[in-house]
Amino acid sequence: MKKVKLFFTAMMVLLASAWAIAQDVTVSGVVKDSSTGEPVPFASIQIKGTLDGGSTDADGNYSILVANDAVLIFSSIGYQSQEIEVAGRQAINVALHPDSELLDETIVVAFGTSTKESFTGSAAVVKSSDIAKVQTSDVTRSLEGVVAGVQMTTSSGSLGSSPSIMIRGISSINAGNSPLFIVDGVPYSGDMDNINPNDIESMTVLKDAASNALYGARGANGVIMITTKKAKAGEAVVNVDAKWGWNTKALKEYDYITDPAQYYETHYAALYNSYVRSGSSPSDAWLKANANLTGDPGAGGLGYMTFTVPEGQSFIGTNGKINPNATPGRMLTFGDQSYWIQPDNWMDEAYRQSLRQEYNVSVSGSGDRSTFFASFGYLKNKGITDGSDMYRYTARLKADYQAKSWLKVGANAAYTNFMWNNGNSDEGSSSSTGNIFAFASSIAPIYPVYIRDGNKNIMKDSHGWNIYDYGDGAVVSGLTRPVLAQSNALQSVLINKNYSEGNALNGTAFAEVTFLKDFKFTFNVGVGMDETRTTETNNMYYGQFATSGGTVGKAHSRTFYLNMQQLLSWDRTFNDKHHVGILLGHENYKLSEYALSASKSQMFSNDNDELNGAVVDSKASSSSRDSYLNEGYFVRAQYDYADKLFLSASYRRDASSRFHPDHRWGNFWSAGAAWLINHETWFNAPWVDMLKVKASIGSQGNDNISNYLYTDTYTVSNDNANGVATVFRSKGNPDITWETNTNFNAGVDFGFFGGRLSGTVEYFYRKTSDMLFYFTVPASLGYGGYYDNIGDMRNSGVELSINGTIMNTKDFRWDAYVNATHYTNKIIYLPEKNKNRTIGGHEGYASGNKFIGEGLPLNTFFMPQYAGVDHETGASLWYVDTVDDQGNVTGRETTSNYSLATDYLCDDPTPKLYGGFGTSLEFYGFDVSVSFTYSIGGLTYDSGYSSLMGSPQGTSVGRNIHKDILNAWSETNKDSDIPRWQYGDQNNAAVSDRFLTDASYLNFQNAQIGYTFPERITNKFKVSRLRLYVTCDNIIYWSRRQGLDPRYSFSGETNYAVNSPVRTLSGGINITF
Repeated sequence: MKKVKLFFTAMMVLLASAWAIAQDVTVSGVVKDSSTGEPVPFASIQIKGTLDGGSTDADGNYSILVANDAVLIFSSIGYQSQEIEVAGRQAINVALHPDSELLDETIVVAFGTSTKESFTGSAAVVKSSDIAKVQTSDVTRSLEGVVAGVQMTTSSGSLGSSPSIMIRGISSINAGNSPLFIVDGVPYSGDMDNINPNDIESMTVLKDAASNALYGARGANGVIMITTKKAKAGEAVVNVDAKWGWNTKALKEYDYITDPAQYYETHYAALYNSYVRSGSSPSDAWLKANANLTGDPGAGGLGYMTFTVPEGQSFIGTNGKINPNATPGRMLTFGDQSYWIQPDNWMDEAYRQSLRQEYNVSVSGSGDRSTFFASFGYLKNKGITDGSDMYRYTARLKADYQAKSWLKVGANAAYTNFMWNNGNSDEGSSSSTGNIFAFASSIAPIYPVYIRDGNKNIMKDSHGWNIYDYGDGAVVSGLTRPVLAQSNALQSVLINKNYSEGNALNGTAFAEVTFLKDFKFTFNVGVGMDETRTTETNNMYYGQFATSGGTVGKAHSRTFYLNMQQLLSWDRTFNDKHHVGILLGHENYKLSEYALSASKSQMFSNDNDELNGAVVDSKASSSSRDSYLNEGYFVRAQYDYADKLFLSASYRRDASSRFHPDHRWGNFWSAGAAWLINHETWFNAPWVDMLKVKASIGSQGNDNISNYLYTDTYTVSNDNANGVATVFRSKGNPDITWETNTNFNAGVDFGFFGGRLSGTVEYFYRKTSDMLFYFTVPASLGYGGYYDNIGDMRNSGVELSINGTIMNTKDFRWDAYVNATHYTNKIIYLPEKNKNRTIGGHEGYASGNKFIGEGLPLNTFFMPQYAGVDHETGASLWYVDTVDDQGNVTGRETTSNYSLATDYLCDDPTPKLYGGFGTSLEFYGFDVSVSFTYSIGGLTYDSGYSSLMGSPQGTSVGRNIHKDILNAWSETNKDSDIPRWQYGDQNNAAVSDRFLTDASYLNFQNAQIGYTFPERITNKFKVSRLRLYVTCDNIIYWSRRQGLDPRYSFSGETNYAVNSPVRTLSGGINITF
């Protein structure tokens, strides 16, 4: 019986316990900031495993009814989330720890800072950790694929080249589209290569009028705010970062013929087909093609024979294939000297694997009233071609001091010393004999790079240099090549000089005075000086300048800028709910530029690159000065109610020296509003951290044009036999004034699940009015034309940015991001005097292979449309309109006469979608990250491919040939869409939409893996942090065609005569003491 009672007693206790556990309990408390003790308003409280919960009030208090075994998740923007078990408790106070990564969402805006929650405009922040992943001397490259709306093109992969940046599309036809750069609050006009990326704390991209209007004219195309590092509270910190790596060519070449035997066969086919088309019999055509194949370039010959053929046998058989008895290489003997002639791989000789080294040291510290940051950096970066390298030393000192309770002062000074060697002085020119990139990718694989003796050794000249083959027969008689004759760019980059060296000094200083409790006056001054000295020589021994004894040229440029700002702000909160801020300011900016150049010929020594080392003066010496001034007055008002409704408005009146005094002043404004819905008392979605809707509108001017367009300009000349004369240079228009950009932006910012998912969706519309156009006039007037403000254009689109934490545990974190931008461009209005034709209902005018027309995107391609191949003859076909007696188009047909082909509207280069995506992992001390950039849609004209598909003729004989030619039309391949391959056909690669190519691409931009040693190990060595890492840039690149890089320009052009993008693989170590 006792056992039964005991059993029932135990059961009752268990049931009571279960009943107690199952009961709901009201939990109350306050949520505070662990570092300040201040309450955290509107923090989210979520019951784990559900979407139920609540939030704190404006004072951080909360009360919530939950099961007494529930787990509560406390979270807020800028803090690390916490999970706390209720365990039957009724009072739980929480201290949230600030999350340094989320706090970095502080946005640096015009003349101040803001938070993501209160900001009414459009902005994106890139942190120092993201910047550090990209190995570049130009910090702006770290924005690519990371910020929605930002597009980049790079016209060269050479050291020292900077990308072109465009934010939210093209805003102007003739004025500039580049954004304004602000470094620590002051406009920056120097070279971005002069800023050490390791000194950068963050970059903020401002995109809309509410963000940019206070910068007036210079901010019309967007603003990129660069904030340098400063000391954080605490004891001094020393950081050392060192990396070593290798540079290699990242972009594959076009798929051209690299086998010498196959090249000879292909050129033979061009000659053979030409003779047959001219009426020769197949047997006669075979004889003629064999006779001329390696002979006189004037008869279509290649000028070189690099095979040995048994005596009495033909090089090419009647089947069009090389004689199987022919062997590579050929011995020639002239007198007592024998020469071995063999083809070389020009790409292997032109490009190299090179070393990259970078070292950075920084020291930062703070005291009770002061902070300081100092850094030193060294970069040694070898290019991927001979004669190219870069050396840079940087130093920075940044400090501030709280002199009085009401006075704070500070300064930031940076110095850069650089030297940049670029042996290739004619990059971008496909016809230049000194352009190593064009040379190596254009010359056929049958030609030798070097002159070799009878023992197959490369010969040396009297200077000990390798003797290079210049294709002019000067060393080996009779060997002359038609392509790039009398030149060898591979030797030019070694013995010619083209280098720049200089210094850059940039500094800012400020004084900040607080008074009357709510007022603050700030004086900022920024000054900068960039000085560059350039030397270029053309050697006195080889090439086209040897006959003039070589040449030496010097250039010296200096840029100086001064910016001063005076800011008066008032900031007050009323009744804990109404916050008002007013800013009044004045800014003036001056840019001065100076340039000097001179040259001489008849050098005394190739080693002496000074002007005094040559004797014949050139008439090309010149010097010039230029200046630009801008002044503005502005005001900004901001208001927010209860941290949930935010309003802003600004106005700026700007003057620019680029306009006539009567038209220099422009008025620009903006207004913005934002509503933080999740701070409303009625909003009850604990899984929502932030939900904000925002909108802004405003107007800005654009004066990014040349100086003095408002006045007539003249050139001084000595062509007049009677002495000095002036020649009319350009016609000015005193009425030109600002282009005006009207911007509208609307969007939603969101954050869910305790910071696990966040992002932004935005719509933008930008209309450019009073665009500057150039109007041509009859030549009889003595000048070409003038500028005027007539024309409207608009851009509109949508941006999406999403960041997510897929998994976050004690030992494992997985983050990911993606962004995408879609926009369209359209010309709304063109001046009547510029419209000279109507195409497809669009009035406008042709400009090269583009049509500028109302209702069309800018840069719309306008060219003949390829109709394929005549299946009977193999001739190229194009479409031509048919018209009636009144000139009305009734249809179209095909023609093989290119001059009769009709130009048609084609698509444009604007991508349908572009952006980037990436992911990162952190686990047990390891970190791994990858990032990609992409672009979908749009067209580009593949000029590199078209040049490889052209028929050999004149000086193009001996150029590379694309392998697609092997599938050209023939009697046995009549279904091909590639025209017949024959010598002298001027139109088989004529400009048409045949070479318009999908500009889509995907770039595996960066991968990095690192390991951070545990503190229990590093503390033994008095090291607070030790990290080893390996990183690689430009890993793999995919485009529609091998060798094609659509990122060359925004206008849809490409250029194969430029350096390849560089792939850099490095290993590094980062130590913090």
